Amino acid sequence: MAWLIWRKLEMTRISKENKMIPVTLIKVPEIKVFQVKTKENDWYEALVLEINEHKKPYRKEVTIDSKNSEFKTWDIVTLDILEWVNIVDVTGISKWKWFAWAMKRWNFSWGPWRVGSKFHRALWSIGTRKPRRTKPGKKMHWHMGTDTITLKDISVEIINKDLNVVALKGPIPGARNSYVTINF
Repeated sequence: MAWLIWRKLEMTRISKENKMIPVTLIKVPEIKVFQVKTKENDWYEALVLEINEHKKPYRKEVTIDSKNSEFKTWDIVTLDILEWVNIVDVTGISKWKWFAWAMKRWNFSWGPWRVGSKFHRALWSIGTRKPRRTKPGKKMHWHMGTDTITLKDISVEIINKDLNVVALKGPIPGARNSYVTINF
C-alpha cells in the first residue's frame, strides 16, 4: 500500500467501448522523497514527500508499510508505480460552500408569514434560562464544506506518462488545483 500526493486538474469525459465515462484528470507533479522516517530513529515508519511547484515547497507526511520502504532520500516518485494498479482510494478536502444559515444547513422549516413577523428565516431561540449558556450540539448556522472526504475503489481509466496525467473515473473531492492523496 502506497500513498501519493497529486493535483486535481478538471473533469471531462472519455469514450470507452461506446460509452461516455466521466473522469477527473489529475496531474502528477514532481514528487521527491524529502525524508524517510524509520522505527529506529522516529518510532514509526513514514515518508515525507515534497512538491516544488510553487515558491514554497509543499510537504506532506504519509505512512508506509515496512515492505514498501524501498524509497531513499531524494528519490523521485514517477508514474511507473501505477503500472499494476487498477483501483485506488482518493482523499481530498471538499470545496468550501460559503456560509450557510440554519435553514439551509439543517433543513429547518419557514417561520410565520403573518404581517409584522420578522422570523421568516430565523433560528429562533438558542438557549434556555438555565443553564445560562448555549448547550453543546445546538443546530446553528456555520460554513459548509472543507471536510476531509475519502472515496474508495475508484478505477483508473487512463495513464498518460508523457503528460504525467491520470484519469480517474467519476468526481473527486476538492477544487481545481487542490492536492489530493491517492492510496493504492
